[in-house]
Amino acid sequence: MIKLVASDLDGTLLQNGAQELTPRALDLVRRLTEKGIVFVASSGRQYDNEVNLFKPVKDQISYIAENGSICIHKGNVISRTVIAPELIRRIIDEVKKDGKFEIVVSREDACFIENHDPDFVNHIVHVMKNTTQIVEDVRNVEGPILKIAICNMKDGPHIIDKYLHHLKAKFSSEIKVVTSGNIWIDFIAPGTNKGTALLKLLDVLQIRPEECMAFGDQYNDVEMLQTVGTSYAMSNSAPGISYYSTYVTDSVEDVLEDLLAAQE
Repeated sequence: MIKLVASDLDGTLLQNGAQELTPRALDLVRRLTEKGIVFVASSGRQYDNEVNLFKPVKDQISYIAENGSICIHKGNVISRTVIAPELIRRIIDEVKKDGKFEIVVSREDACFIENHDPDFVNHIVHVMKNTTQIVEDVRNVEGPILKIAICNMKDGPHIIDKYLHHLKAKFSSEIKVVTSGNIWIDFIAPGTNKGTALLKLLDVLQIRPEECMAFGDQYNDVEMLQTVGTSYAMSNSAPGISYYSTYVTDSVEDVLEDLLAAQE
């Protein structure tokens, strides 16, 4: 019996670049919680952003944000991991040398960006609607820092893949480097991922992994997909993600409808 559902957002519950959940998705989440099934929004997005997305049901669900760097249940922080300041400085210095990527430094209360690219600023502030502060140099942001993300909106996925290999070669012994959508690369504290955050939540809720269902589409979802008893990769996932899942689906909403029907 499924007692918890965890879903990635961008590319999974949010399809085709959507920045708002469909009324159907929100209704399904509400119906799940009314059946006593815990719903967990699990994303690389910031916590504030997730809360705004799920506003009609925000107090009824749990949250894994910043790719597992923070987990919040009923307003209480279940887990939190941070990146060492010296490593943050080296990562930012390396990315700035390339010059093709915008940088987001995430703290629990806000994300911090520089004002170089108006399109990028507009995307973060007005499209994604993040809680954002614009600073002169992200290297000067005081911690604790949960996550660093870099973005290239102009050159397409091919540059992301190429630069990912470079960054992994340079930093993967010290920090997790992973794609998070087609234009994003995330740096996440060692030992931190959506799966480890979910396990900590399950311990609090006293729910077994085999009683859980999860959905994802990118390599930042792999550990979460492997943690649960029933997992779904999206049909338009990054190459190879379906290897880590039980099933493949075109629609999270359709699977949730079937899950609810089975509860009747």
